[in-house]
Amino acid sequence: MANDFIARRFIVTGKVQGVFFRASTAREAVRLGLRGHALNLPDGAVEVLAIGPVAGVAELQRWLHRGPPAARVEGVVEEVLEPADCADPASFRTG
Repeated sequence: MANDFIARRFIVTGKVQGVFFRASTAREAVRLGLRGHALNLPDGAVEVLAIGPVAGVAELQRWLHRGPPAARVEGVVEEVLEPADCADPASFRTG
């Protein structure tokens, strides 16, 4: 990975399951050249792992605060990770 790559884990809460949040996040992440995942959590939140250029991760973070039209985002918590500590996914996946 390039030195200017960063990794962030976001937990997005609100009405974010059953509203195409993961698929929309993946589409946005791919557009921004990011790798990682968007996963539903048992508590109704969505976990987003974003790995890539600083500007792309920052833009995805801003997007996560609103999400797709049917979503109602109540909160986004960010965790700073080291890219070297993350599994290096080849793309962005949902699950």
